[in-house]
Amino acid sequence: MTVALPRPQPPSPARRAVADRPSRADRAFRRVTTGAGLAMLAILVVIGFFLVYRSGPAFDASGFGFFTTIKFDAANGVLGVLGLLYGTVVVALIAICVAVPLSILAALYITEYASGRLRGFLTGLVDLLAAIPSLLYGLWGFSFLGPQVVPVSAWLTDNFGWFPPFAHRDNTLFLNSMFIAGLIVSLMVLPITTSVIREVFAQTPPGEKEAALALGSTRWGMIKTVVLPFGRGGIIGGSMLGMGRALGETIAVSLLLPQVPQITTHVLQFGGATISGFIANNSGASGLALSGLMAAGLVLFVFTLATNFTASVIISRSRSGAGVDA
Repeated sequence: MTVALPRPQPPSPARRAVADRPSRADRAFRRVTTGAGLAMLAILVVIGFFLVYRSGPAFDASGFGFFTTIKFDAANGVLGVLGLLYGTVVVALIAICVAVPLSILAALYITEYASGRLRGFLTGLVDLLAAIPSLLYGLWGFSFLGPQVVPVSAWLTDNFGWFPPFAHRDNTLFLNSMFIAGLIVSLMVLPITTSVIREVFAQTPPGEKEAALALGSTRWGMIKTVVLPFGRGGIIGGSMLGMGRALGETIAVSLLLPQVPQITTHVLQFGGATISGFIANNSGASGLALSGLMAAGLVLFVFTLATNFTASVIISRSRSGAGVDA
């Protein structure tokens, strides 16, 4: 004898409406997060308007020549950001060229080779490196790393002097160069770049990795065919986020560079300046000089925002940015 069990009845529309209704805590959390996001956007807008307002006298005095003039000498009425912008980009590119390969290798080791306990330790260590003040990096680079890199710069000049960036003029100094500043900034960029790339590599679908290994692939073959293609967007985005960090570095470069605006391909020799370092060294200016510094800060503000926004777009459009179910 069989007993017919009652068929489950679908919930009534009223019950479904109650179940779908967000709780009071959910509504409060949504309002808090929305308010925080809008507050950050408002702060950025206020900063932008403030820089535009205070930059007015500099733009009135120099016009479009502010963007094409290398020299920055407010005492003689010459204001230009080109030399500062050039040094900022060069130092950031050197930092990225050094930090990104190391970040990729470190992220691969943490996610694919390290054991569970070691993986947790290395992850925390990388995150702690980001908490070291930039002043300490600058002092360490000025007092220790800079003199140690001088023989390396001399070796590069002697053996690869045919390459324009490694060439130098006669009787030049190798201290306080953009190359040394880029190396120090790369150490500061390394933690954030490694963290972003590691998070992307960790999202690689386990099924695809196991399938590659089941087909007879080696671990490196699996990384090359599965992990790296999946994390390509994250690598690019993390690199650009690191560049945004390098573009705005202030204290370290103010200690390591003489802050003399110039355009030169000789990155191993003494000289160079960045926007943030130049502003820090001349923070006590007033009048037209202060307006010129505000204008230079506005250029750096827009340049950094554009870099970070581009990185966000690249990450969101990549497969890794869309999630593991993409």
